[in-house]
Amino acid sequence: MTHWVPDLEGRQGPRYRAIADALSDDIANGRLAPGTRLPTHRDLAYRLGVTVGTITRAYTEAEKRGLIGGEVGRGTFVQGQRHMPPSDPFSWTPRPEPSVVNMTVVTPEHPMSVPMMGATLAAIGASPNLGALLEYAPHAGLPAHRAAGAQWLTRQHRVATSADTVLLTTGAQNAMAVALAAVARPGDVVLTERLTNYGIKTLSAVEGYHLEGIAIDEHGVVPDSFDSACRRLAPKALYLVPTMHTPTASVMPQARRVEIAAIARRYGVMLVEDDVFGFLVHDAKPIQAIAPDVTVYVNSLSKSVSAGLRVGYVVAPPALVPRVEAVIRALQYSSPPLPPEVATRWITDGSADRIAEAQRGEAMARQQIARSILPASAVCGHASAQHLWLVLPEPWRRDDFIAEALRRGVKVTGGDVFAVGRASAPHAVRLGLCHPHSRDELARGLRTLADLLENPQTAMLSIV
Repeated sequence: MTHWVPDLEGRQGPRYRAIADALSDDIANGRLAPGTRLPTHRDLAYRLGVTVGTITRAYTEAEKRGLIGGEVGRGTFVQGQRHMPPSDPFSWTPRPEPSVVNMTVVTPEHPMSVPMMGATLAAIGASPNLGALLEYAPHAGLPAHRAAGAQWLTRQHRVATSADTVLLTTGAQNAMAVALAAVARPGDVVLTERLTNYGIKTLSAVEGYHLEGIAIDEHGVVPDSFDSACRRLAPKALYLVPTMHTPTASVMPQARRVEIAAIARRYGVMLVEDDVFGFLVHDAKPIQAIAPDVTVYVNSLSKSVSAGLRVGYVVAPPALVPRVEAVIRALQYSSPPLPPEVATRWITDGSADRIAEAQRGEAMARQQIARSILPASAVCGHASAQHLWLVLPEPWRRDDFIAEALRRGVKVTGGDVFAVGRASAPHAVRLGLCHPHSRDELARGLRTLADLLENPQTAMLSIV
């Protein structure tokens, strides 16, 4: 094992990213050769005077860049240069790590979509109108694609809309960017849950919004906290995920949704409602259906059908549609029409509904596996969510648990990733249940976590 210590002098930004950047530089200049074993998380944390969690995030970032790779029981090693054959268009796809169960993301995919995609692309290729898909689409999307989006959102998400208020985007993150740019400007205050979707944090940092977290409980945003923030901060918008909240997987009750909408209307604050998980719960009515005049609704097919399609939707109040359309034009001109064409065909012939139903069944099956293995006292969230919130019992601290889980071959995401600003994060982790390739792989990872929860003293013997 090398005694490598990164030179962080003069490096800006978060500490974990500075460490990953230094690692990249040292590999590029030959200081670290392929195959070099890197220091353990604890050893490097001690040398740099940072937390173990910071090193875990740094190594994870370096792994995403293809710089290093971990081998369970052996350590973390510098990767050699990868020469990808130009004839293989999918050669960039990262290879799965042997023996590592990755629960850090929520990217469900169902195998039934693969043959569907092949058949649909063949049908599109044989269409006499294929050339139209190679032209610029209208800024808000082709009329047929907008109409299909309205049908899907009404059918699967219970949204009150029609084609003229639906605008196409390239996925939910893009939809969030479009929605916020339509209602806020750099420097404006945007509210969100105290623990929130990581995407809104990065988006606010890039666009210059002043993101403020407000209190949440087991039912989501606390109305009194929202009311107080409106009086004190004069926010332009509240971004929230009321159904299958990220990261806690809670579902806001109907009465709470009505109350949140009333507060927004009272103070003239626009709600940006992210409902990507709404298809998983049939009895959760979106806030948009309660208060369409104060809600910009964002969604995508990423969780319900396919993440790779990158098809998203914004539903705006009629008076705001021209503004949203202008933002789309400024940011990307329009969405590429081929992915929405695939989505439209699937929505029309029922394929998308079949995939969504399969996703619901898989999510519930994996939740049942998780709840049969993990202690009930530690598990939080809705029983049909694609992720769950694991509250760590004493004496576990979040960073120690993440590091030990990784050492045993399981990757999880700490609560600090979702915390807004410098607010303290709970000692909890989010588990993405649908990312592991099989139920058996998921169960293997969950058993490892359950063993850690039940036997913390054994794991902590390695802590010095």
